[in-house]
Amino acid sequence: MKIDLISILPEFFDVLDLSLIGRAQQDGLLSIHRHNLRDFTYDKHRSVDSPPAGGGAGMVMKPEPWALAMEDVLKRGESDASVGAISEKPVLIIPTPSGELFTQDRAQELSHKPHLVFAPGRFEGIDERFTRWAAERFDVRRLSIGDYVLNGGESAVVVMVEAITRLIPGVIGNDASLEEESHSDGLLEYPVYTKPAQWRDHHIPEVLLCGNHAKIAAWRQTQAEERTQQVRPDLWQRYQSS
Repeated sequence: MKIDLISILPEFFDVLDLSLIGRAQQDGLLSIHRHNLRDFTYDKHRSVDSPPAGGGAGMVMKPEPWALAMEDVLKRGESDASVGAISEKPVLIIPTPSGELFTQDRAQELSHKPHLVFAPGRFEGIDERFTRWAAERFDVRRLSIGDYVLNGGESAVVVMVEAITRLIPGVIGNDASLEEESHSDGLLEYPVYTKPAQWRDHHIPEVLLCGNHAKIAAWRQTQAEERTQQVRPDLWQRYQSS
């Protein structure tokens, strides 16, 4: 998978060079490229924002730098043999509180795409005309990681990149662990423990020490259901109706 990240703070994404994602890049499973949006401006101040049309607070990111950045990404993609051979449009992800909720199902779907491009806005967001322009060239997704507002979309990008790329075969050492995580089957994950059996005044549930895998699986299923009911009744209702 190839990932392009465009931002006025490209150094924000240095964290993606660490841990499993960094190793995936070293192993050739993943290719991440950072681009500075200000490199696609031509005024002496390298400005990327302007007051909102119609008045109002804050500033809005101008469409032209974003369009130039995307044209550069597309041009580079055409010369990239691993991406150029793919007929489908690259997926352009715009993090925004007004977008569709980013879920595990969406992460799973996006993990199969060969080329993702992220456009994290700042200030009051990106001029809407850019989104319409981009829709002719990209598979545009406006995604939100939750019902709250951040100073910029870079944090949301890091969250989504990690959630998506860890689902690529080979990124996680034990692929079976992905099947038992929260949201993998519509439930929250069951409680987990490690040895020793007693820590201070707390004990591991006895069923986990019995060696009967069927009983352990049944206990974990029950725990997952109870936790989901208590913590996320919305998920529990959806799970029951599925």
